[in-house]
Amino acid sequence: MSKRLSVFLLASLVLCLGLASPAPAQTDAAPPAAPRGEPLVALPSVSPVVKKASPAVVNIFTVRVVRSGGPFGLRPNRRDPRSFRNFDELLEEFYGFQGQPGPGREHKEKSLGSGFIFDPDGLVITNNHVVEGASDIKVKFQDGKEIQAAIVGRDPKTDLALLKLSEPGPYPFVNMGDSDLLEIGDWMVAIGNPFGLNHTVTAGILSAKGRSTGGPYDDYLQTDASINPGNSGGPLLNLYGEVVGINTVIYSSGTGGSIGIGFAIPSNSAAKIIDQLKNKGRVDRGWIGVVIQLVNPDVIASFNLPEGATGALVGDVQEGSPAQQGGIQHGDIIKTFDGKEVGAYTDLSSIVADTPIGKEVVVTVIRNGKETNFKLTVGRLEDDAADSGFGAGPGASGFDMGLTLREITPEIRARLSLGEVTGLLVEGVNSDSPAAEVGIQPQDVIQEVDRKSVTTIAEYNSVLRQHSADLPLLLWVRRGQQSLYFTLALK
Repeated sequence: MSKRLSVFLLASLVLCLGLASPAPAQTDAAPPAAPRGEPLVALPSVSPVVKKASPAVVNIFTVRVVRSGGPFGLRPNRRDPRSFRNFDELLEEFYGFQGQPGPGREHKEKSLGSGFIFDPDGLVITNNHVVEGASDIKVKFQDGKEIQAAIVGRDPKTDLALLKLSEPGPYPFVNMGDSDLLEIGDWMVAIGNPFGLNHTVTAGILSAKGRSTGGPYDDYLQTDASINPGNSGGPLLNLYGEVVGINTVIYSSGTGGSIGIGFAIPSNSAAKIIDQLKNKGRVDRGWIGVVIQLVNPDVIASFNLPEGATGALVGDVQEGSPAQQGGIQHGDIIKTFDGKEVGAYTDLSSIVADTPIGKEVVVTVIRNGKETNFKLTVGRLEDDAADSGFGAGPGASGFDMGLTLREITPEIRARLSLGEVTGLLVEGVNSDSPAAEVGIQPQDVIQEVDRKSVTTIAEYNSVLRQHSADLPLLLWVRRGQQSLYFTLALK
C-alpha cells in the first residue's frame, strides 16, 4: 500500500469517527439526584433471633379419645381422583380432625400446637387447650426427634399448661423476658407449627397492650405477626431472643386463618401462673365473691358519679362470700382494693386473684356518692366458683324497651326455681328492641329500676313515670345465680 493511500485511509477513519461521536450534553439537563442518606429506621434481620430460639421451640401432637354424639360421621372418598392427597390426612395434619366412625362410638382425635422449653430440665410451656383431655402427648423438636411428655399442671382460666419431657436433660431453652418493658411498635417474632408446617417463623410489631377478649384475667399483647391454628402455645419473642408472650388467640375472618390480629399472654403474667403450676400443680387465686361490671358513661350518669369516674361496679354479691361478710353491696363502686387503684373494672379480677388467700384487706367503695372503707378477708377461688367480670352492654334509645313483663306468682317461682328472688319476670324480648341490644333475655328477673325495688307492674310503671328522659334507665337484673346492671338511654 502506497504512503499516499495510507494517509487517505487514516484521514477517512478520523472523519467517520468524528461524525459518529454523540452530541454534546444539553446545558439545561436535570442534575443527578441527591443522595437520600440513611433511612430513619433500619429494619432488622430476625435471623439471629430464630437461630437462638428455634432449638427450644417444639411442636406438640396430642391424641384424645372422644365419643361421637351425632348420627352422621365424616365419610370422605379416599379414592377421589381429584384429590392430590388423602383427604383424611389433610384434615388430620392441618386441623387435627379425624372422620367420625358413627354415633355413640369412641374414636381418637388428633390435634396439634406449639410450645417452648424454658428450663434445661425439660419443662415446656404451652396452651391448656392444646393438651386438655389428651391421653397421649408427643413433643417434636426442630431436628425431627420426638419425646413423650406428661402434664405437670393446667390452668384453664388463663389457658396455660406446663409439661415435663420424659427423657432427662439438659435441653436447649429460651429465657423469659420482661413484658412490662415492651413498647408499641417493638418488633415481635413468632415461631410455631401453623397448620402442621413445622417451625414456621413470622414477624411483625407489637400492635397494642392490655387487650381483652372477655375473660376475667385477660391482659393480652396484640401483634400483627402472623399467628394461625397450630401456633397456639408457641413463643412470641423480642429481638433479644427472649420470650415476651405465649401465642394464644386470633381474630379471624371466618376461614380460621390470620388477618393480622393475634393475642399473646404477657410473659410476666404467665410467669406467676407457671411458677404455681411447677410448685403445686395448680393455681390458687384470691376470691371475694362479687360480679363486677364496667363503669361506663351511662353508669356514671345513673349513679351520679363525677365525670370520668373509674372503678368496678358491683352487680351482685354472692351469699356467704367474703365481700358480703365484709359489707360490700350491689351498686357499690370499688375504687381501691388493698391499697391498689382500680382504674378499669378488669383490673379488679387480677388484683384480687394475686392477693394472698387469708389476707385482710381494706376496700374503698363509692356508695350513694360517698367514699366508704370496708375490711374483708380474701378467700380462695374454687374451680366451680363464679368468676368476677360480667360487662353490661351499651345503652340503647327509645321509650319502647321491647319487654314483656309478668308478675311472679308462686307457680312461676316454683317452675323456674327462683327461690327468694323478687321482681318482674321477663317473658319476652323483641329482637330489634333496645332491651335486646343491651342483652336482656327471657327469664331474666328485673329486681330494681333506677335503684328502686319493683315487684308489680304498677310499681314498675310508677318508677318509669318519675324517670328523667335525660338520664339512662338503670335496671338491676337477676340471671341464674347472679345479678347485673343494664342501662338503657331513653328519649
